[in-house]
Amino acid sequence: MIAYQGAIADEAVAAAGLIGETRRDIGVLAVTSADRLNAGWTAAQRERARGNAKAKSHIETLLDPLPGNCVIVTVIDGHPATLSWLGAVAGHKTIPHGVEHFGQTGTISELYSHFRIDRLSIVNSINELTHGRRAGINPLLLSFP
Repeated sequence: MIAYQGAIADEAVAAAGLIGETRRDIGVLAVTSADRLNAGWTAAQRERARGNAKAKSHIETLLDPLPGNCVIVTVIDGHPATLSWLGAVAGHKTIPHGVEHFGQTGTISELYSHFRIDRLSIVNSINELTHGRRAGINPLLLSFP
């Protein structure tokens, strides 16, 4: 599953399309607010610690259908830790992508590639760090949003 937040949507969706050519059951999760999603998860944990066994957060509901061996790839044009906590919700391996330092200049595509938040980098991570068929990359598909 690819979970993303923000302006990086085109890259995440395009990467899912490329992966979907050779693998099945690929999903994309659009996170509108990592802060609110995390606050809900933390509140549900707190309630369970107080004895309310039925407390469940929205993110837990969303991730419930995922099998335990599913890998979550997170992509954000911010710090990768912003979404990397998603793996802790149900114990999924997480591969975070994001911006870890600042001050670089270039075109959007150059910066996305530099920070590994472009579709090719996302596909490469999935190819190299997960089990399953490797996605082939058609260079013509990489240049279109």
